[in-house]
Amino acid sequence: MSDVTSKDFEKLEEKISKPNRSIVATHDFENPEDLYKELIDKVRKYHPNGDISIIEKAYKLAKEAHKDQKRKSGEPYIIHPLSVATILADLEMDKESIAAGLLHDVVEDTDVTREQIASEFGEEIAELVDGVTKLGQVPLDADKVEVQAENLRKMFLAMAKDIRVIIIKLADRLHNMRTLKYMTPAKQKEKARETIEIYSPLAQRLGISRIKIELDDLSLKYLEPEAYYDLVEQIAQRKSERDAYVQRLVNDVKKYISDADITATVEGRAKHFFSIYKKMVNQHKTLDQIYDLFAIRIIVDNVKDCYAALGVIHENYKPIPGRFKDYIAMPKPNMYQSLHTTLIGPNGTPFEIQIRTWEMHRTSEYGIAAHWKYKESGEGATINREEAKLSWLRQILEWQRDMSDNREFVSLLKNDLNLFSDTVFCFTPRGDVKNLPAGSTPIDFAYNIHSAVGNKMVGAKVNGKLVPIDYKIKNGDRIDIITSQNSRGPSRDWLNIVKSAQAKSKINQWFRSITKDENIQKGQELLVENAKSKGIELSVINKPKYQERVLRRYGFHDWNSVLASIGQGSLKEGAVINKMEDGYKKDHPLTLTDEDILEAHNPDAPVDHEHPQVEEKVKKKKSKSGIIVNGLYDASVRFSKCCNPVPGDEIVGFVTRGRGVSIHRTDCINIINMPESDKSRLIEAEWQPELLEDKKEKESFLAEIHIYGHNRTGLLVDITKIFTEREIDIRSIHSKTSKQGIATIDLSFLVKNRSELDDICSKIRQIESIIDIQRASGR
Repeated sequence: MSDVTSKDFEKLEEKISKPNRSIVATHDFENPEDLYKELIDKVRKYHPNGDISIIEKAYKLAKEAHKDQKRKSGEPYIIHPLSVATILADLEMDKESIAAGLLHDVVEDTDVTREQIASEFGEEIAELVDGVTKLGQVPLDADKVEVQAENLRKMFLAMAKDIRVIIIKLADRLHNMRTLKYMTPAKQKEKARETIEIYSPLAQRLGISRIKIELDDLSLKYLEPEAYYDLVEQIAQRKSERDAYVQRLVNDVKKYISDADITATVEGRAKHFFSIYKKMVNQHKTLDQIYDLFAIRIIVDNVKDCYAALGVIHENYKPIPGRFKDYIAMPKPNMYQSLHTTLIGPNGTPFEIQIRTWEMHRTSEYGIAAHWKYKESGEGATINREEAKLSWLRQILEWQRDMSDNREFVSLLKNDLNLFSDTVFCFTPRGDVKNLPAGSTPIDFAYNIHSAVGNKMVGAKVNGKLVPIDYKIKNGDRIDIITSQNSRGPSRDWLNIVKSAQAKSKINQWFRSITKDENIQKGQELLVENAKSKGIELSVINKPKYQERVLRRYGFHDWNSVLASIGQGSLKEGAVINKMEDGYKKDHPLTLTDEDILEAHNPDAPVDHEHPQVEEKVKKKKSKSGIIVNGLYDASVRFSKCCNPVPGDEIVGFVTRGRGVSIHRTDCINIINMPESDKSRLIEAEWQPELLEDKKEKESFLAEIHIYGHNRTGLLVDITKIFTEREIDIRSIHSKTSKQGIATIDLSFLVKNRSELDDICSKIRQIESIIDIQRASGR
């Protein structure tokens, strides 16, 4: 890449993207009044005679509330809410939404209260402001997955209540991304990743391509700056040549359409940076090898003219087989409609043409926001179209009611938001259209019909012929599901076959429902046994306030879900007991007097059964090994190399012959599969409490993990980068790739405790193409 400054790049970006940017970015206004005037001018274009005094009132309140505040860029804070309101005006949102956009930060960042907003602006605007305020941030820190899940749940509940909440939030995020250069590099990457994983897919699901496109490009700019600026520079170098070619095509297409007596607007547009970058990565091509960097758009008055225009185009240009898509007859899940066809140009270069009506164009650009003002006037047909767009939202709300595991909810949600960007269209036996994620199977189709159909499925026919259940559905397939009342239900193997988050959720739900009661009882028994082995009276610590600590820590919604998780083995009973006991000890701190200490050291003193913790607290001392074995602090111990336990793991000791006590994780395969004759040599062990505390200066412990992922260039670099950033010492690394392209990477490294290990694993899971991570648990 040539040596140019960041200002040069900004000029290049402006030059390239300005004609194509859907929502024109606001500049750094020194005087907020100029920006406010621009806002009013935009509103007047689509509300020429409407009363917009409420917007002026909102501006005055926001300006006064934020008057002493500055943004990180140094400009007055009021610039931000004004910019958010301007973006909403570009989407032609109603005046209540624009007023809420101006006020969206006042409750959170100033002394203004929700009650004051309701009193001055009415309950509707107060609800919108409150909804945006409650969303807050959506952190992607996997350490706090329960916080992330809770914020996501709040977001979708707010959306269900009033979809304008998320549209305001998207406008807020867009302006924050435009001004991200004033943040630290770490914050830039965090916000960009959050945007590309949550907000951009949401904008796509709502059909708001104007916002989605810009969010994508800005995210790429901060996540892959080198690739982004290299792309900007390369596109700029060929811009004049490409513009001339596109203009020639536009002129030719205009002539062909006009000669056919079709009234139409024809325009050319360059594809946005992220779209080009994604194509380069997915197809392993350079920019020179990608020809369809632009598309010609034909906008006509009615659907009949769409197909007439398509005939004219195919008559004059040679279409590329397999590259025609009819999204008018079969709209995308976000109700996007157009005809797409790829053709061979005059010099042999492929180019794409999109044909749509003006109404379809408006829906494509503005999505659900396009119909908001019609909702005010009560047009029923528009309401139905809007409801159709939100069917996926109702589905997500159903998941979160059924799902107690926050990690599963977050994972399914991210997959579902992103998977539907590429869909296949298929038909029921009655001819109803179903759209599913690309790569879906008949199982996905069955669960899309109804969970009962999926649970009773025993086979499937495609176009009248029997197919295996892992058959990949193709566009136009007619699917017929074969069910049986004698079916035992889904197989766990189906979870590895299905593509849609909906199917995975319903299969998991089925397994949870048939085993939950049994697992709850088993979990309760395991808790009682563990508490008894530790000499703890379970009834003392098993109180709602201490249960709440467990629910928060592991992201469950009710105690039965915790017990069921213990019963099925996904949560260790010892960890739950320890968490509740910690809470109890915090509420019942020990205060030792001189008499207590003397009495505890007196061997003839009677045991204080009412306060056994007194003796424990007085007698405790530091163990050299960091392990307390059966109450002894000086036992000879060594850590097993088969499972490499680290502080925070549930552990057990094994009395060896002549080599002291070997410490294993309780889930170590060697312990689980130990012969009954050897189990008598197992002995209770626990970590020295100091090792579990968050202190910087601590001993390091060897941990080993197995990483599984789809092999790709740079995968190993992305993984080791996480360790480098945290200054973690990697002791060994070994990788291999199967014939199916699955990479297995074995890593051993030093960590301080289980919390640090979990953090590393969570970060690795977020890397593209990672399938799973497992701790080494015995050989």
